[in-house]
Amino acid sequence: MEWTEEAIAKLRTLWAEGLSTAEIGRRLNISKNAVVGKAHRLSLPPRPSPIRRTEGQSAARPSAPKRTQGPTLPPLSASIGSPMPALRAIMPTPKSTPRATPCCWPIGEPGKPSFHFCNAAAASGKPYCEEHAAIAYVRLRDRREDAA
Repeated sequence: MEWTEEAIAKLRTLWAEGLSTAEIGRRLNISKNAVVGKAHRLSLPPRPSPIRRTEGQSAARPSAPKRTQGPTLPPLSASIGSPMPALRAIMPTPKSTPRATPCCWPIGEPGKPSFHFCNAAAASGKPYCEEHAAIAYVRLRDRREDAA
């Protein structure tokens, strides 16, 4: 943006009126940061901080409630009604139950009734079946040969 004498005069006027930098920016159709930068370069008086308070000013906010001592929630075993060791006995461990995962290759256009996933058995360690994994995982060297 080019700062014309007219724009600088308007900035000085709006600044003197006490408008926020965001409001001045809206009125001049420029960014708030452009206003702040130009005001700094013009050595305009700084705005009072909305965070820092001078002597004699008090916070308008009420004081924070007192913190309670100790835990605020009951132990997990009390909320479930059974002790934790019993829960561990009935919950399977992730390694003890290998899951057969289906291929999640999308087929069709999302949002259409015919859209579905492949759902064939996925290759070991991959989200796709062997056929779709061959399409999805292309070695870098192969891509370079295709580009040549």
